Amino acid sequence: MKTLLNVVRRNLKLFFKDKGMFFSSLITPIILLVLYATFLAKVYKESFASALPEGLSIPAKLIDGTVFSQLISALLAVSCVTVSFCANLLMIQDKANGVIRDFTVTPVRRSTLAAGYYVASASSTLIVTFSALAVCLGYLATQGWYMSVSDVLFVVIDVFLLTLFGTALSSCVNFFLTTNGQASAVGTIISAGYGFICGAYMPISSFGSGLQKVLSFLPGTYGTCLIKNHMMRGVFAEMENLGFPSEVMTGIKDSVDYNVYFFGNRVSVPVMYAVLAGSVLLFTGLFVLFHVLKKRAK
Repeated sequence: MKTLLNVVRRNLKLFFKDKGMFFSSLITPIILLVLYATFLAKVYKESFASALPEGLSIPAKLIDGTVFSQLISALLAVSCVTVSFCANLLMIQDKANGVIRDFTVTPVRRSTLAAGYYVASASSTLIVTFSALAVCLGYLATQGWYMSVSDVLFVVIDVFLLTLFGTALSSCVNFFLTTNGQASAVGTIISAGYGFICGAYMPISSFGSGLQKVLSFLPGTYGTCLIKNHMMRGVFAEMENLGFPSEVMTGIKDSVDYNVYFFGNRVSVPVMYAVLAGSVLLFTGLFVLFHVLKKRAK
């Protein structure tokens, strides 16, 4: 255990000491927050207002709360995974620079090294994502706050689970990478594409039925939906208090992926948690299996 803690401490120090690696992990949440606040917010507001039935009035604060809750949910959903890939770059750098060979000639076991990379990556990513969450909640408070204490606690749990999912996924993918060029290529692909396939940049409900069915098999879809459920529960409760018809509420919830469906069946929040937690265990198990098979091969 002491050796593992030393490895984790070493990896964390290198991550925060490496300015390029640390700031690259902050690029996604910072850029998305600026992009959402300056450009997409206006588009979302106009789109949301135009979708309301005629004669149905809604306070401007509630519109702001709805829009920014949706945008912040998307930001957090993307950041938890993309930041994990950035934090996991240290494992690839050690391979590329030959540091991993120096470790293997020491009494430190390979399993300890693997666990050290995993725990350090998860820890550094959690620091970044929870910092982004604090900034986002502070910004939401200035726009339109409708969240309860339980909503905030559930969002914390959602971010924690989604970060572990991102860490497990990135650990499995990065296990096969050996050069910094490969890491950059994979990081670019993940940063550009993950937001679309998880429903963060565009609601899955806006895609075709065939693509919706494909995306319903991806764990990231349910991670995004979980955050939206707890970020937007308050604004939808306020709409119901204002007398919004149930069919209108269902249409709005479906349009922003508050409700997600698996082959026509609405997926409940407990099932979403089960899928996300199961995915964390699955990819963590694969990461362990990869190391076991590599050890046997050698």
